[in-house]
Amino acid sequence: MTDEISEEDWNRALTAATASPEESDLEASIRPGKLDDVIGQERVREQLHLLLESALRRGASPDHLLLSGPPGLGKTTLAMIVAAELGVGLRQTSGPAIERSGDLAAILTSLEPGEVLFIDEIHRMARPAEELLYTAMEDFRVDVVVGKGPGATAIPLDLEPFTLVGATTRSGLLTGPLRDRFGFLGQLEFYNADELASIVTRSAAILDVPVTAEGASEIAGRSRGTPRIANRLLRRVRDYAQVKGNGSVDRSMADAALELYDVDRLGLDRLDRAVLEALTGTFRGGPVGLTTIAVAVGEQPDTVEEVCEPYLVRTGLVARTPRGRVATAAAWQHMGKNPPEQLPFH
Repeated sequence: MTDEISEEDWNRALTAATASPEESDLEASIRPGKLDDVIGQERVREQLHLLLESALRRGASPDHLLLSGPPGLGKTTLAMIVAAELGVGLRQTSGPAIERSGDLAAILTSLEPGEVLFIDEIHRMARPAEELLYTAMEDFRVDVVVGKGPGATAIPLDLEPFTLVGATTRSGLLTGPLRDRFGFLGQLEFYNADELASIVTRSAAILDVPVTAEGASEIAGRSRGTPRIANRLLRRVRDYAQVKGNGSVDRSMADAALELYDVDRLGLDRLDRAVLEALTGTFRGGPVGLTTIAVAVGEQPDTVEEVCEPYLVRTGLVARTPRGRVATAAAWQHMGKNPPEQLPFH
């Protein structure tokens, strides 16, 4: 795939690739810096260790890596760790930022030997750019068109060897040709309560927040299996403890703080409970369509489907049927209501 690259496109793409996402020093400080510091994801960690160690012993760049899984499980952190373990630089960009193949060509031709290129949400990259990536990943080459019309000439440009780390929250949207060019596919799973408690304890130590084991477990239990949420809740509980208490976080302090922030014992927030309230109250358990639920809770259908529904379904509170969404017996119990004698999906 070829495409004409203007100087403006070139400079814009380079800027996008070299500019790291704006993160607070606080959030950056709690990211693990090496594989040995990562908690959980044991299978992926072991696979990555073998891949990187083998590449280091050969003195070559490792295969391209694809990391998939729900948001907040550590895909960006693992990409940073890959670069750190290899001792090379890291370039970061995202699929939506690569609108044309010229954007991607500018990034690729500026990479240093062995450097890691991280593309977040790679499934959202423009198709022309994706097709350019095929040759870059396989042959470390891109073809750049110089000129226009009959006089246009395609000039092949050799690239320095690099490692592409792609991250996606929706691996099913990746095309087959792109997926097949990755030498390593890592599927990140949700964390269990013990792993999240360890993450909370580690983050609390870095943030200098005294936390008891019971306090860490209380936060972990409401974190929806996601480290990003666990660390966010920890910071909010810390704020509460510093203002309302002596700065120390125990179970009662965590419980009071999270109640204030509308996070219940299952990790449901205000919108989650609004969806359950609509299902068990207004619609008497369902089935009911997604759009109707969204109108009832005052949100967009996409928000309900992408933000609320995955966790509600995963925890067994909501079921999806051909006729619509229905509340399960667990949902009625969680809302403190008596379910009908015959649930709608039985």
